[in-house]
Amino acid sequence: MEKEEKMLTIGQFAALHGVNKKTLMWYDETGLFRPAAVDPDNGYRYYSYRQSSALETILLLRELEMSLEEIRGFMQSRSAAGLEALLSQKIEETGQKIQRLKALKKTLCNRRRDMRTLLTMDLSEISVVELPARRLIVVETSPDINFEKQAELAAAETRKYQLRRLHDAVYGVMIGAESLYRGDFSAYSRMFIELPFRPPKANLSSRPGGAYLRAFYQGEWGGLPERYREILEYARQNRLELVDFAYETGINETTIDRIEDYIVQIEIPIRPML
Repeated sequence: MEKEEKMLTIGQFAALHGVNKKTLMWYDETGLFRPAAVDPDNGYRYYSYRQSSALETILLLRELEMSLEEIRGFMQSRSAAGLEALLSQKIEETGQKIQRLKALKKTLCNRRRDMRTLLTMDLSEISVVELPARRLIVVETSPDINFEKQAELAAAETRKYQLRRLHDAVYGVMIGAESLYRGDFSAYSRMFIELPFRPPKANLSSRPGGAYLRAFYQGEWGGLPERYREILEYARQNRLELVDFAYETGINETTIDRIEDYIVQIEIPIRPML
């Protein structure tokens, strides 16, 4: 008997395609994929080798998360043109899903980094670190804009760049180095959002790479000015100049309930004082 005419038991056909016998039985019961023959005496199902391509098509479409009704509709009128169009659509959807998963992975890595920092940090320490350049979304703000309005501005940016929620990104506020030298520690002028992915054709701002002073502050906002005075003194003693902006980021928001426990990470670009 020729190979294409050979009949296989349900167990043999299931093993050939790496599926469970119950899957084939379910496909038969729902009318999606029926056996080539059924023994009238014992009800055993038999499949033809020639049915393999149809089953593999169904399995591919199931892997693409198509519903049984969608697959049934396609299988009833399948064609090369129809499959090409369907696969083009699924390739586009799969690419978008890959981008979302990459973004999710970066978000998880950022959260893990923050947790590791929490476990090893010395809140009193001020250190010099090397950081890479980063691309940011920057939203102009001012002390006159209340918190609710700032939240609205940030939410608008997350929608603009199709971010699911603000907490999927690294975000915070910026205060100019010049304001710090003037002792104007409330002159926050910008909010920043560092996306976990780079959107196409986005008009992003640059956060410079290089040497930064890094410090932490824990507590209510009223104590931040004193921490900045300590940073300025550290820079003076080590003949370092603060440049650009100080970038403030909360790193333990997901693990606290009280504002007194809130920890801000402060990072400020520096260069040797002339």
